[in-house]
Amino acid sequence: MTQTLEQATPTEVLWHRVCRLSDLELGWAEAALVDGRQVAIFPLGPEEVYAVDHRDPRTGANVMARGITGSRTVMGEERPTVTSPLHKEVYDLASGMCYTDGSLHLPVHPCRMQDGWVEVGQAW
Repeated sequence: MTQTLEQATPTEVLWHRVCRLSDLELGWAEAALVDGRQVAIFPLGPEEVYAVDHRDPRTGANVMARGITGSRTVMGEERPTVTSPLHKEVYDLASGMCYTDGSLHLPVHPCRMQDGWVEVGQAW
């Protein structure tokens, strides 16, 4: 996947153009290298895309894009999740919170759709 960097002022997010949404299959994640960091991109709907570290918080292996997507109902709200393919921890894709082990956290990154392109904000 290719990327370009938009220049921004210090108070703005630096956005990296990763790929077109049409290059992805909804419901299936892909790994991308974004400014030297491995990121897992989760396209769950036409305007619903999440980006998290590809690195599994428990093992350090770069496998999160191979996780199983799903959802959890939390306080009456449906939350998108990914389950690690290694030890089956369940993470909230929006917050990075681990539902199955409170000591773990999956780093999440700002993600947006811009003119049909998936862009990931630099959060590191």
